[in-house]
Amino acid sequence: MLDCKFDIDVNEELSFSKAVYYNLNPVPVKKPWRDATGGFGSYVPLQGWIRIYDDDGNCGEAFCSRGMIDNILPLVLTGEKKTYQEWYHYLYWKLRNFGFQSGQICDLGTFDLVMLDLMARRRHQPLHRFLGAKKDWAASYKGGGSLLSDDDDIVSDMTRYVEEGYTTVKFKVGSDWGRDMDRDIRRMRKVREAVGDDIEIAVDANQVFSVEDAIKFAHLVEPYHPAWFEEPIHSHDMNGIKEVCEACDEMGMMVGFGESMRNSFAFETYAEKGVGHLMPLVGRMTSMSDLIRIRDLARSKGLRFSSGGTVWFNAAFGALYDENERLENHEPMMLPMEECLSVHPTEKDGKLWLPDIEGLPSRLDVDKLASNGTLQSVRYITKEDMRGFTVRASY
Repeated sequence: MLDCKFDIDVNEELSFSKAVYYNLNPVPVKKPWRDATGGFGSYVPLQGWIRIYDDDGNCGEAFCSRGMIDNILPLVLTGEKKTYQEWYHYLYWKLRNFGFQSGQICDLGTFDLVMLDLMARRRHQPLHRFLGAKKDWAASYKGGGSLLSDDDDIVSDMTRYVEEGYTTVKFKVGSDWGRDMDRDIRRMRKVREAVGDDIEIAVDANQVFSVEDAIKFAHLVEPYHPAWFEEPIHSHDMNGIKEVCEACDEMGMMVGFGESMRNSFAFETYAEKGVGHLMPLVGRMTSMSDLIRIRDLARSKGLRFSSGGTVWFNAAFGALYDENERLENHEPMMLPMEECLSVHPTEKDGKLWLPDIEGLPSRLDVDKLASNGTLQSVRYITKEDMRGFTVRASY
């Protein structure tokens, strides 16, 4: 059964009556953006927004993939009544044959978020308070630093982040698919000189390096004291990760991993292999409760913890973290998302302050998106629409 880490009633009953899906046209970034392995181009990876209603007219909502229509709604718009825990386990085992790293399992994580949102609104509570938070803010660090940007732009962005109140900043490395280390090190030197020694600077390679090149790069960047070296090699190469972590540990350098993993079990292996910074991504988790499970794992082993993903949702979970357990605020991705919202958390002094509204701390600005052409279509889906629709997994 679901070992929920939130302070909620997992036996609360839910029955779903209808859904509304807002299909979005591609949302452009401010300028083309790229990390070491080619992501994410000229558009933010958004597809749509879902609202799912219970029989009493309460709704939960979130950004989602179109997979919500294909993989989740046929299984929940049935008229059945189940507890939160029962719905989660029913869907988990229905989707298991897609694999626990699949897009379908991420759709389950989104549905988990929607259920929590709906349950909080039933009580007229902000989601973070419903989940047990005692404060209305989440600590954050700020990231960006496209490999398409020149050195001056990188320095300008990082110094601006510091001026905004962030004490930890991050930018991308792995220029020319990891072949141009001189460029990366030059940029690290310039950023360090610009922000001073009291600011943490992290570097993110997005898994571009081989084990040998990752260790080589770590030696080159070590004089500039990176706060952590994020995802230097393939995220599933556990023995390679152990080798990189051992080499970095000798230099006093922390290695971070986690954004590619979908559940907490993988983070136990990361900790065993020597990863010093556990970094789940909220939009890719099988269960929102896994964020707390991974946080607790980090605490028990004296490791660093942060969570990434859509910070406008993530802030609700960040309110459950300590001040040294932070969210990633990835500016190139978050700014275009922010412009899709009518309400969202507020940045101030390195923190995200949550609005006093029921449920999630964000709301889709439907009128604005309709007027500017971002909203492509709206689909209304009832229980009758889902009759005979089958979710098919490959075996």
